[in-house]
This record gives sequence, structure tokens and C-alpha cells, in this order.
Amino acid sequence: MPLLKIAYDPIYAHPLPEGHRFPMLKYELIPGQLLYEGSIQPENLFSPGPCPDEVVLWTHTAEYLEKLKTGTLTAREQRHIGFPQSAALTRRELVITQGTIDCCYHAFTHGVAMNVAGGTHHAYADKGEGFCLLNDFAVAANYLLKKGVARQIMIIDLDVHQGNGTARLFEHEPRVFTFSMHGRHNYPFHKERSDLDIPLEDGTDGPTYLRLLEEALPTLLKTVKPDFAFYLSGVDILQTDKFGKLKLTLEDAKKRDLFVLSLLQRQQIPCAVSMGGGYSSDVKVIVEAHCNTFRVARDVFGL
Repeated sequence: MPLLKIAYDPIYAHPLPEGHRFPMLKYELIPGQLLYEGSIQPENLFSPGPCPDEVVLWTHTAEYLEKLKTGTLTAREQRHIGFPQSAALTRRELVITQGTIDCCYHAFTHGVAMNVAGGTHHAYADKGEGFCLLNDFAVAANYLLKKGVARQIMIIDLDVHQGNGTARLFEHEPRVFTFSMHGRHNYPFHKERSDLDIPLEDGTDGPTYLRLLEEALPTLLKTVKPDFAFYLSGVDILQTDKFGKLKLTLEDAKKRDLFVLSLLQRQQIPCAVSMGGGYSSDVKVIVEAHCNTFRVARDVFGL
């Protein structure tokens, strides 16, 4: 029986020191809400193990991974990441990264699979930043290429922040096409060059956003011809987001997900989805926006 497979482990909601806890709440609340309303059942959820070092090292440097695993990041490196270092936080990143890899295999079977966390697109080969330690999409994309189960990959990054780490990691890799649609004046303030960047002005509204996406993505899919896609469905595009600077409504964000996932489904391109950012003051808004992504995927793929 086809199932929408969803990567989730309690470590996703790993507790952090005061001042860092709020962003983690959604990782516990999203699966809870989906289960409560009956959108998913317990069998939809699976708990990944940690990603093996060997696989991480296909993307990240040995020196950086060693610092993560031995707790030897410098104070400056920790400030750039935004989290204080801990063994539990490193394990959390390894589990999230493996969750995205596992989602790839479920997507090959069912068309789509989803990670409650992930979308850690600010992580570079040798450093983390912007609350990102390891780049789950990059690790998973390199895994698919290394294993020979994908030949051409597209990363569709619709978080409000540019996927700078992802862009740099694949700048010389023609088998991975990076597409980022993000706030022009938002973090990171030094942008890398994706294969296609669409920078958005502050105050961009839903109709404008959706028009630009609808003009770009179908043409890209025809040109690039990916046989696998990663979709970063950040909800920091909402007008309620504390940092996003855009003006999309919950319904606009839902239309975005419907457009992307329907397009991939019609073209039979398997897709792994990670949730990315969301920083509205009301956690209920964040959870509802993310839950819409799961609901849309379930309906579009008939799962």
C-alpha cells in the first residue's frame, strides 16, 4: 500500500539553552498536529539513524566533521552557526541528514517523501552557519550520484534565504542544478551563485511570487531534465515571519507547494522534501504552514 513516508525522530526537537528553544518547537508540533487531525497515521512516520561518517565525507571535510564530533569548534565557528555546540546537536544533524537520504529511497517508490526537519542549506563543506551544521540536501544528492541511482538532480530552494552553502558545494557539479528563489536583501548578505537565482524585493506579494515561480520552474524542468528533485519548502516567506520581509499569506504558501509538487508529480520526478525555515511569532502559524505542505503532498501523490 502506498504511504507518505515522513522522517521524524524526537531528537529533532532537541532542547537548547534559553533563547534557542522556540525554533525547535515546530519539530515536535508538526507530526503531532498531523496525527491528531488524522492526516497521517503512526505508520507514516519513520525514525532515521545517524548518517555514517563515510557518507558525510562525500560532501563535508574531514577536519570539519572531526570538530563537530569532538566538540572542538571555535567560539567564532559556533557564533556563525548560531547554536552552542553539543554532542546531542551533532547527533541531531546526523539523524536529520540520514532522514533526507532515506526519504530519497521512499520517493523513488512512492513519488514523494518528507523530512520534518532538514533544508540546512547554509552549511558549506568546511563550516556551518545560519543554524545549519551539515547540508542534508547536498549530502543526499552526493549519495544518490555516488550510488548511481540518479544522474541529474535539481534542488528547488524556496526558503526566503538563499541556499548559499548548497550553491557553493555544487558550483562545479553539472549533475546538480541549484535553483534558489529568495529575498534579495535577506540573509545571507553575501550571496553565492546558484545555477539560477531569483532575488525578490522586500514586500513581494503572493501573486507576484507565484507568477515568477510559474514562469521559471516549468522551463527549468524541461531544460535540466532531472530524474530526482529536492524541494526546500521554507515557510519564512509568510508576511507574519519575523525575518522574511515578504508578503505571502498561508494560502499563497499552500499554492506554492501545490504548484511545485503537482508539476513534479505530472512529470514523474521523485522528490524529497525538507521543511526549512519559519519564524512567525505565533508558532501555530508556522505549524499550520508546514502541515499544509504535508497535506498537499499527500493529496497530490494520492498517499
